[in-house]
Amino acid sequence: MTLGRHAFKPRSTLFFDLDGTLIDSAVGITQCVAHALTLMDQPVPPQDELRRWIGPSLRTSFAPLFANPADIEQAVTYYRERFDVVGWREHEVYPRIGQVVQELHDRGHRLAIVTAKNEPHARRIIDHLPFGSCFDDVIGATIDGSRSEKPQLVAEALQRMSLTPDQCWMIGDRRMDIAGARHHAMRNIGVLWGFGGADELQLAGAQHLANTPDDLLTLLA
Repeated sequence: MTLGRHAFKPRSTLFFDLDGTLIDSAVGITQCVAHALTLMDQPVPPQDELRRWIGPSLRTSFAPLFANPADIEQAVTYYRERFDVVGWREHEVYPRIGQVVQELHDRGHRLAIVTAKNEPHARRIIDHLPFGSCFDDVIGATIDGSRSEKPQLVAEALQRMSLTPDQCWMIGDRRMDIAGARHHAMRNIGVLWGFGGADELQLAGAQHLANTPDDLLTLLA
């Protein structure tokens, strides 16, 4: 039997966001933000406002509150001190996402994490997930913030994994994920179980929306 010429076409590489895509990290992130703001003598906003901090880089979120760059760095330090001790464990894995990640891995997709969370913290979280071994690499923000925006992070992932944008998909829950993909003309999927929502993702230009993790198996078939 002669195999078709596409029989051995490699599967796409999938870049997954972390917060709001694989894990519900609202408790850990918002508690660390509140901790930092308290130590900086800033009022702590209500929970629904704190949830808006999930997705952007820390410096982007702290910047409007402090005129002095040194204060921004101090707030980031306070956040990370709590996150390093307890915040990194304050999350829940979304139902079914682990099984879907495993299935995509078993289908032959290469998987990687691309997140605005600093890379050491992201690696620690992935190392403790039951499906963490499915990911070839974890690409996160640098400690000094020199690499923190999604277009930069996607570029780093492409370079590190020797890939071109047409070989990849970006999967995430916030407008930043879609913007990072579109910056590189990369296919993308916005997920609706996280922190962004359909309106935000559609306005950002998401190509596809997934209502549940299992929808990823259909969209990526």
